[in-house]
Amino acid sequence: MTTPSPIENYLLPGKRAHLVGIGGVSMSPLAEVLQQTGLAVQGSDMTESKAVERLRNLGIPVAIGHNAENLGKCDFVIRTAAAPDSNPEIAGAVARGIPVYERADGWGAIMRRYPNALCVAGTHGKTTTTSMCTHIFMAARKDPTVMIGGTLPMLHSGYRVGQGDTIILESCEYRDSFLHFSPTVAVILNVEADHLDYFQNIDNVRRSFRRFAELVPKAGHVVVNADNASAMTTVAGLDRPMFTFGLTAKADCAAANLKYAHGRPEFDILVRGEPYAHVSLQVYGEHNVLNALAAASAAYVLGVSGADVETGLSGFTGAERRFQRKGTFRGADVCDDYAHHPDEIRALLTAARQLDYKRVIVAFQPHTYSRTASLFDRFVEELKRADAVVLAEIYAAREQNTLGISSADLCRKIPGAVYCSTLEETAQRLREIARPGDLILTVGAGDIYRVGEALVSRAEGV
Repeated sequence: MTTPSPIENYLLPGKRAHLVGIGGVSMSPLAEVLQQTGLAVQGSDMTESKAVERLRNLGIPVAIGHNAENLGKCDFVIRTAAAPDSNPEIAGAVARGIPVYERADGWGAIMRRYPNALCVAGTHGKTTTTSMCTHIFMAARKDPTVMIGGTLPMLHSGYRVGQGDTIILESCEYRDSFLHFSPTVAVILNVEADHLDYFQNIDNVRRSFRRFAELVPKAGHVVVNADNASAMTTVAGLDRPMFTFGLTAKADCAAANLKYAHGRPEFDILVRGEPYAHVSLQVYGEHNVLNALAAASAAYVLGVSGADVETGLSGFTGAERRFQRKGTFRGADVCDDYAHHPDEIRALLTAARQLDYKRVIVAFQPHTYSRTASLFDRFVEELKRADAVVLAEIYAAREQNTLGISSADLCRKIPGAVYCSTLEETAQRLREIARPGDLILTVGAGDIYRVGEALVSRAEGV
């Protein structure tokens, strides 16, 4: 769908914006920011929610349900990525000649108003690293505007609207969304095969991340993981200032004297061999050491002190659904994690193995049929690391099962695994096998978290 002019022409005081899917995780903060710049903002969503309630309290009208009449006298439309061209409001806008923009267009235009636009990208680790950056920049009293693809306890939400000169955004590669952005600092955590329903292969993934890095101006910085070969291949020869991080001493920002206390990392951060900060993390695993180094690197190139990095990271206890403790069931600890890619599962189980549990039990819900099919062997390989595996059926998300694939197919390849066709069956199976000293992990990007919540609440249903 084409639009007649850049969205900046409409981001003017007095213009009226209509947001389709306004209650979404990155749409609701966008609505707030637009309102603060002097626009009249309205929108629609399919259901009532806390986000919708908050927007109404701010004076932003929100209609429930999608109808072309909701457009009213708006000047332009911004839509969530989940709204298809056939959506009544999108189709109605096109029929009336009202320009329609993507959500990423809106965020891209907004970030061009900030001197510092810190965009965190990568196949995995984005939410955690963006959250760490938020903690650091809050500790440094930079009053940043923030958009995270998850809930950060410190914010009690996934976003904040600040008055400082820095905007921090989690930047997703799916459908090249982050190519609408204008980073002055682009963080690339890793580049792996994912979203193959869109990219088809790893070369296309790398090409997209390369284009993302090229968005950085010559006076900006590309912060990249020196330990991730695919990421380094992606940015090879790039004519932008490069700043690397990693566990290797060759990186510009490196970890030294790394040790673990009850699974939690403690280490020195060196920048080009010189001490910058000493960090004691409250989250587990080597992958979070790398996330912390990425956040510290972004802070360093934007002039934040090592002391503020120490303060910010010491207060970070994790984003929601990232090794999040939910409670106990019959002497077993129950935690939840968003991991939905084999690399994320590997990192999660590696961290879990560093803790003092008798058994690690994983209840995994694969996310999308295309990802399950394209990474099938990797999922089997990584899930075998658990002591017991319970597989819930695949969470469809945006897809139809045209591949004829099921979690039962994974189950047949994992010795001792159990397949459950419903979340209720998954919860019941965990009730049957849980023992004192176990760690039960509910894992996946869908609604598998409901299983852990049912266990902890002692509920018999999900």
